[in-house]
Amino acid sequence: MGIINVTPDSFYASSRAASVEPALQLAERHLEEGATILDIGGMSSRPGAEIIGVEEELERVLPIIEAIKLEFPKAIISLDTVRAKVAEAGVARGVGMINDISAGGIDEQLFSTVAALNVPYILMHMQGKPSNMQSKPAYDDITQEIFDFFVKKVGELRALGVKDIIIDPGFGFGKQLEHNYTLLKSMHVFKVLGFPVLAGLSRKSMIYRLLDIEPEGALAGTAALHMVALQQGSKILRVHDVREANEVIKLWSQLENH
Repeated sequence: MGIINVTPDSFYASSRAASVEPALQLAERHLEEGATILDIGGMSSRPGAEIIGVEEELERVLPIIEAIKLEFPKAIISLDTVRAKVAEAGVARGVGMINDISAGGIDEQLFSTVAALNVPYILMHMQGKPSNMQSKPAYDDITQEIFDFFVKKVGELRALGVKDIIIDPGFGFGKQLEHNYTLLKSMHVFKVLGFPVLAGLSRKSMIYRLLDIEPEGALAGTAALHMVALQQGSKILRVHDVREANEVIKLWSQLENH
């Protein structure tokens, strides 16, 4: 899954594409490098980010979605949004999947809307909201608590008729450094739920802060953790660097076959 941030403030500058032309260029590069899904987001979810207005989010993402579908009609587009209205507008323009960092916690209409739209849904765990999620997050047993969270939320989605669910543990979303590594090491536990697991590790602070570098220098660390995520059962890698992620997947596949 290749990331396209239609935002002025996402934490990694090279993922930003605030207008149609750079978004098309980024989409083309991701697809050429082997992306199977393009994830478009119009609202930054970096720590401290505020929730923007619905109309502003629509103004950011809809022209990009329309342009990419016109230029690359076979591309599978995931829309990174927490809002039912944005999800509806995106699917009407060709979006094939909704990626929700809030697990329906910001817009109470989102679950029922996704059910009505009949598209796959990415269910992510986050403690708090982007504006406050890194303000001393705490867990007694992070893996068990997130497992229980998924069981509860999947039950709600199934009751509404949502068929295709992908789960995302939400690395960096309301988690301290040690939480992230505990979660990564125990991610295989979530396979028992029977849903594909997405890992969003690319260039995150759990890498660059530990290594005392900037996000721009975190590619090697990202690749190392991608290998771990694959060994732990992840089926989708959400990444800024598609070519390098695909190289990791090929190496992992070779290892698995021996």
